[in-house]
Amino acid sequence: MKGQHEHTGQLPAPPKSLPGGAAPANPAGLDRAGDPIPGALPALPSDLKGRKILVVDDQSLNRRILQQILQSAGFTVIEADSGEAALARYGESPPDLVLLDVMMPVLSGFDTCRELKRRYGAACAPIIFVTAKTEAADVLEGLDAGGVDYLPKPVRAKEALARIRVHVQNRLLMEELTRANAAKNKFLGMAAHDLRSPLATIRGLTEFLQEGAVGPMTTDQLDLVATMHTAAVGMIDLVNELLDVATIEAGELKLHRAWHQIGEPISQSIAQMKLDAAKKQTRIIYDTSCKVPALMVDANKLRQVVDNLLSNAIKFSPPGSTIRVGLFLAPALGQGGFCVQDMGPGIADADRDKLFKDFSRLSAQPTAGEKSTGLGLAICLKIVQALQGSITATNLPAGGCEWRVSLPLPS
Repeated sequence: MKGQHEHTGQLPAPPKSLPGGAAPANPAGLDRAGDPIPGALPALPSDLKGRKILVVDDQSLNRRILQQILQSAGFTVIEADSGEAALARYGESPPDLVLLDVMMPVLSGFDTCRELKRRYGAACAPIIFVTAKTEAADVLEGLDAGGVDYLPKPVRAKEALARIRVHVQNRLLMEELTRANAAKNKFLGMAAHDLRSPLATIRGLTEFLQEGAVGPMTTDQLDLVATMHTAAVGMIDLVNELLDVATIEAGELKLHRAWHQIGEPISQSIAQMKLDAAKKQTRIIYDTSCKVPALMVDANKLRQVVDNLLSNAIKFSPPGSTIRVGLFLAPALGQGGFCVQDMGPGIADADRDKLFKDFSRLSAQPTAGEKSTGLGLAICLKIVQALQGSITATNLPAGGCEWRVSLPLPS
């Protein structure tokens, strides 16, 4: 496609008449001279007026026609006559949408699209290809490159505006949702932070009472204090997880990565979780036979992932279970990591789509009435992804589930 002109898609100035006196075909909404017909094109909503469209085409006539269509509707138009110029113009004045010719010399439309996506990622404006190449293979290549839509040449003004309008409105909606989500995360963070101190005080005071610091208490009084303590601990866990979610979604997760033997945070987590496991007569067996080299991780965040997975394994396994933890090494995949195997009911097919989502609750229930916030797995996923790893859940043939955390090996 490089180094070619898309002559088949060029929109020539229409002749005054065709043989037999028939009127020439023009893009819908344009007169014979190629200018917009007053009132023929739909008016834009007020929130779309003035939005910037970058028109990229190496043929000046094609750019002029698109410019007239867009400006008559109320858009602001900026132009580029090549892929290279498009990259420069985008950086100087980021548009709300890009109309991109496919066949241009040096840098094709598809290559230009890929470069824009590489530079700007999810923040890149939607890109619509304008081309006469509408074969299925061409359409698929454009979509694979990152385009969101196609406009066939010759351009039909009303269709073009309808498609452009939808994609610009979608972009504005996503920007609004992003702002709303940021405000929500800020509120959650503030609320959780303000709640943590009084809840910690309640927890401390109930422990003070349980230790008999103010004198002996009756059995009923101790039961009440124990209930208050359990509720306070559960609320503190929820508040801490809300803070984690708000921090991660706001893009403020700070990782302190260094080379660590991942067995160290795993051993620390197991030592702590054995206390909870003992309450259900559950054993945790740690297999350290596999030797995994030091990995570039944040040891504290990795410990948080292990804590969550072990806590869930204890909650959802019946009393008297055995939970197995082990390391693994997969050099062919460039991965190493650890796995946690529980003896719970496994993951139901209907629950697969809920895994790792905020506040998701699965059909399986904790076996001793333990509380669950529905945030733990979502936090695990986000931490592991920040460490450039992955986490999977696989049902075991004999029952239970294996949670596997894979992390990149040193290159």
